[in-house]
Order: sequence, then C-alpha cells, then structure tokens
Amino acid sequence: MEVRTAVITAAGYGTRFLPISKAIPKEMLPLVDRPVIQYAVEQAVEAGIERIVLVTSVGKKATEDYFGVSADLEKALEARHSPKLDEVRRVSRMADLVPVTQAEPLGLGHAVLCAREAVGDEPFILYLPDEILVGKPSVTHQMLDAFERLGEVVGVVQVPHEDVSRYGVIDGEQKGERDWHLRRCVEKPAIADAPSDLAIVGPYVFTPAIFDCLASVTSGAIGEIQLTDGIDLLAQQSTVHAHRFDAKRYDAGTPLGLMTTAIELALQRPEYAADIKAWLKRLANEV
Repeated sequence: MEVRTAVITAAGYGTRFLPISKAIPKEMLPLVDRPVIQYAVEQAVEAGIERIVLVTSVGKKATEDYFGVSADLEKALEARHSPKLDEVRRVSRMADLVPVTQAEPLGLGHAVLCAREAVGDEPFILYLPDEILVGKPSVTHQMLDAFERLGEVVGVVQVPHEDVSRYGVIDGEQKGERDWHLRRCVEKPAIADAPSDLAIVGPYVFTPAIFDCLASVTSGAIGEIQLTDGIDLLAQQSTVHAHRFDAKRYDAGTPLGLMTTAIELALQRPEYAADIKAWLKRLANEV
C-alpha cells in the first residue's frame, strides 16, 4: 500500500536546550541554514510524501508559521527582487501541513497517538526530527522499500555496546543482511542485559494498527506512554520487522550534537565546504 502521509513528532519541551527552548522550539534551532525539522520534511517530500502531520505542543506555533505562507514577506521580497524569495516560497509550499497539538506532555507514544485522526486509515512514516539521516538512496526511500517487502518496520542502527543503555534496542531474529523479525523492544537496558546492539532511531513505517496498541498500553511510572511499549504490543499481535538502513546518522538532540552535526553537514555543502575546512585548519593550530 502506498505511503502518502508522514508524522513528525515535535511536541517535547526540549529540556536539553533550555533556556533557549523556552522561547524557540528545539526543532526550529538552526542546522547550517535551515531548522532541524526541515531535514525530515524535505526527505519526506523528496520520497513522494504528500501530507505532513506535525505533532506540536502549546506555544510551538513558530514551527507551523515557518512552513506556512507569509504573503507580506513574499510581497516585500518580490519588490526588492530578493534572491531569497524562491526559497521562502519553496519552504511554504513543500507539502500539505496538518498541525496537531499534544495538550499534555505524556510521552512519545502519546504524541504519536495524537496524530490518529489526522492520519486516518492509511499507513504512515514516522520521524523523530532530532535524527538527521543522510544516505543514498535516502533513508526514507530505504524504509518505504522495506515496508513494501516486510510490512510494519522500524529503523535501527548499530551502536557501540557500551552505549546501548542510552537507547531502546531490539530483540529479534535476523532474516537477511539488514532485516530482523522483531520479538520485542527493550528500553534503555543495562549493558549486561541488552539483547542486541541495534538501537531504534526511526524512521518507522506503520499501519494504523499501531494506534490501537498505543491506546491499549499502560502509562509508565512517570505517567508517559512509550512508543516502544506500543511496538511491543504490535509485535505480539502481528509481524513487525526492524531494518538496519544504510546511512550516516547525526544526533542533533543535544547542544553538542547540534553543533557537530552542523559542521559535518556544512562540509557536505559546496558553498560552505572550503571556508569551513580553512577555519577548521586554523582552529586546529590554535587549540
């Protein structure tokens, strides 16, 4: 079945970026010359996704405004013959954006559940915008292809064993070079207890069956509904796979990660690469 809808969860407080995230959503922080969230939107659109369901929270209207049409700004840029006009227009017309509000911070699983009505009865791809994934073909294409072959599928990467306690990891049976039949997810296991080194980072491609599972799971000790619990329940009721995609992964979810990701992405851009390399060489001689 064709996947035409993407869900992007951007409802969290962004506590790692406080105090700036008190006023600016962390997904709107700049990564080179565009906000973090735009990388997921552009990848989705490039792969043929038509609708973007954006799950935000109260006070995060800046994200909606960024992807919306600003007639006054466009008129002003047009009058000045600004070279920025085309890019401003492109951003505001990328896709059909459907905003959804998560009224309370009840966890990632709850944020996904908030998208239920907007998604409807079609499959969808789910992004965590902090995960910047660069591959050829794109990770979105890879995951959509995996969905066609396998059905419900979650994206995973291999991480150093000493880092497994930072992630949700999979327990599964390998079915091919990059595919696993998922038995269960283990959220932030102790290093000695981790069933694998395969961390779940998304994207995920689900049918609406995931919504029933998320609605059925019990909130945890801190009152949050975890996406991994919903995936576990889905795996008990039907077949779920994990796919280890082929791409470079950048974690823009921390201040240090955002800074290092920006530098590495700038090095991949012809208009910035030479100046960044020269700056890095000068900096290396000074530290």
